[in-house]
Amino acid sequence: MGMQDQFKDKAEQLKQQARQAAGKAKDEASERASQGRDRSDAESRRAQQEAQDRMDQDYDA
Repeated sequence: MGMQDQFKDKAEQLKQQARQAAGKAKDEASERASQGRDRSDAESRRAQQEAQDRMDQDYDA
């Protein structure tokens, strides 16, 4: 195996690693975005419930 073949193999290996790293980063970003949406939905529901509770208390008095 010549040096040129070694460099080609190494370049191909690095290219594959870069693709895997990019795919992993994309998956992680997608997961974080999904978690953020879930959290904001839960916070929104909680805020609505608190507002409803306050309104109910005001009318009970």
